[in-house]
Amino acid sequence: MPFAVGTFDEIGPLSRADFPHRHTFYELVYVTHGRASHVIDLDAHPVRPPHLFVITPGQVHHWQDQRDLRGHVLLCAAEFLLTVPAARDALHRSTHRSWRPRDATQARRVVTLLRWTTAEHRRAAPGRDNTLRAYLHLLLTEVLRARPTRPATDPPPEASTRNRRAAAIARRFEELLAEPDLVGEPPRTYARRIGVSVRHLNAAVPLATGTTPARLIRRARVLEAKRLLTGTDLTVAAIAGRLGFADPAYFCRFFRREVGDSPGAFRRDGGKHHDRDLRHIDAH
Repeated sequence: MPFAVGTFDEIGPLSRADFPHRHTFYELVYVTHGRASHVIDLDAHPVRPPHLFVITPGQVHHWQDQRDLRGHVLLCAAEFLLTVPAARDALHRSTHRSWRPRDATQARRVVTLLRWTTAEHRRAAPGRDNTLRAYLHLLLTEVLRARPTRPATDPPPEASTRNRRAAAIARRFEELLAEPDLVGEPPRTYARRIGVSVRHLNAAVPLATGTTPARLIRRARVLEAKRLLTGTDLTVAAIAGRLGFADPAYFCRFFRREVGDSPGAFRRDGGKHHDRDLRHIDAH
C-alpha cells in the first residue's frame, strides 16, 4: 500500500483506533470536525479542528475520548516519494507535528488539496502517481509555511553540496531509527544499511542534526522502552532483550539514568491504555 487517501470512514476503523498502534508508513490526519485527544508517543494533543497531525513510521499513537471525529486521512509509504526528493524531504521535515492552519484561507486550501488528492486517487487515470506526489508536496508545503523560519545566508557551493549529502544521510538514518527491529543496534549496523562508513555517518549526522548518531540511537532506545512499558504487558526482562540489552539489570540502570525513574515505576505511573487482548503494539 504505497498510497491511500479518504475520510476516516473510507480508510476504515483503524483510522480512529483507540488502542496504541504503529505503522510502517507516514500518516497525515486532518481533523475538520469533532472532539478527541490524539496521543502520540505518550503526549496527548487535544484536538481543536481544523487540526493536522503528521505521524512518522514507528511512532505509537491512538485516539481517546472521541466524539464525532471527522476529517481526512492520507497514508503514504516512504518509497512512494523516492523519485521526488523535494517532496520526501518536506515530508521528513513535517513529521512529529501537531499543526493548525494560520487562518481560514489556509484551512480552505488544505481541504481543497485533500479533496483534489482524493478525487485523483479515485480516478486511477494515466499519470495519477505523479499528480498525487505533486498534491502531497503542495500539502506539505502548506504545513511548512505555517511555521516559517528565518532565511539563512547562502553558503559556499561546496558547503551546500556537503550539507545536502549530510542531510540525505541523516534523513535515512532517522528513518532507520524508526524501525523497531533495529533499535539497540550499534552505529555500524545503520552505516551498513545506508551504504556509508561509520566514520562518514559520524561526520554527516552531527552536521545535519547537531547531535551524534550514538545519542540519537540512545534517544530511540529510550522512546521505544517507554512505548513498550506503557503499551504492552511484556516483562522488563523481555523489553530489555528487544532493545538489545543482554542484562536486564543494565537496562534498568540505563533507563533510570536517561529517564530519572525505574522501568517499573515508569510503567506504574504511565498507566496502561492498550487493549489487553493485544500482546504488543507492532504495526497494524
